[in-house]
Amino acid sequence: MTGRELLEKWGLPDLTGNGRFVSANVMDSLGNGLVLAFTVLYFTTTTSLPLGSIGAALSLGQLLALPTPVVAGALIDRFGSRTVVIGANLMSAVGFCAFLAADAVWKIVAVQFVVQAGSSIYWTSSRSLVLLAARRRDHARWFGFISALRNIGGGFGAAVASLAIAWGSEWVRALVLANALSFVVAACLLAGWRPTAPTPAPGAAPAPGAARPTGGGGYGAVLRDLRYLRLVVANLAYVLAASVLPVLLALYITEVLGAPAWLVGACMVGNMVLVALVQTLVARMIERRRPARVLALAGVVNAAAFALFGLVLAVPGWLVAGGMLLAMAVFTVAEMLSMPSSSELSASLAPDHIRGRYLGVFQLSWSLGNALAPAVLTTLLGHGPAWPWMVLGAVNLLAVPLVLSLGDSALGKPAPADAAVEDGVPRRQPLTDTADHR
Repeated sequence: MTGRELLEKWGLPDLTGNGRFVSANVMDSLGNGLVLAFTVLYFTTTTSLPLGSIGAALSLGQLLALPTPVVAGALIDRFGSRTVVIGANLMSAVGFCAFLAADAVWKIVAVQFVVQAGSSIYWTSSRSLVLLAARRRDHARWFGFISALRNIGGGFGAAVASLAIAWGSEWVRALVLANALSFVVAACLLAGWRPTAPTPAPGAAPAPGAARPTGGGGYGAVLRDLRYLRLVVANLAYVLAASVLPVLLALYITEVLGAPAWLVGACMVGNMVLVALVQTLVARMIERRRPARVLALAGVVNAAAFALFGLVLAVPGWLVAGGMLLAMAVFTVAEMLSMPSSSELSASLAPDHIRGRYLGVFQLSWSLGNALAPAVLTTLLGHGPAWPWMVLGAVNLLAVPLVLSLGDSALGKPAPADAAVEDGVPRRQPLTDTADHR
């Protein structure tokens, strides 16, 4: 079996010429995995501040960083997504180095703001980079591959962070420096990467079927694009769904169901392994489907998963573990359908010349959803153990008609009959970030 046949079988994209881009994503995901695992524990281990003060400082820093995607969008349109991602990585590196000197509440607020701002800028910019790496019609494969890659790297980073915490504060400080270094390496890799996908010259006409500006430029054009705003609103449902893992799962299993803590780990590891092994195969299955329809299907599957999570309340104790693992498997299927599709739609529905601003508004749905999720989900749980699952299921079902109303995205349409042909495969003019043209 040739290398190309193997890539085809496993749903992997053509990686030729994009090794630095792939490696940079691995380094970024490692850094983000470390962030999720040890931020709170780092400050409780290395400072004498009370836990409440640390939590309040971290929350304030994150809230201050909420508008960052709006700034990032304008920067992308001015300097190009690759340049902005490099800057975001360097900002994250500076922020983590500053962790070493953060021994007061105001310092924790400051370093958390820098780190969260760097993360928000990265996520706002990174979707355009996938379009620069993609060839021909393998956009869905690229988004699926990057999602799997980030899941693997994030899980490994979390595991390393757990070991460092167990070994003591000196190891935790060393981990901070290693984390900062990972972002510097990622920035250097991207600086040396030259996208192989052709890019249109600045000011070139949009690709056939591509989204066009609704009038003018800047954020006014985004706010007048009701089609795109429907995607942003619908995405809030998927953000709340994704928040179940970090916010609700452990609390529900241990406090509500009274199940052992190992079940939390089993669900988390199962999710990570499934995404790592199956995500690219799912991308292969959906690559000929309309992204909006795939995202709508993800909403229905999410609702089914939340129904299963809620039904576990009614099963006998010996069935709890099996019920949770089944619900987690269905939840993971929804995740594998939604992540690539929402990323693809967010990029493909945006016009080339102000794609950065469009992606900035889309990223706000993630920032806002992640900020609201802890309060919303824990409040619902306080009203009763079934309430979070009923509300999450209803919200995801309400998102389905919104997503279906988007119709066909530029990347989801079949190639026109007169498209250029490469290796026997019709090829459209790619949607790329004009500011990255060289």
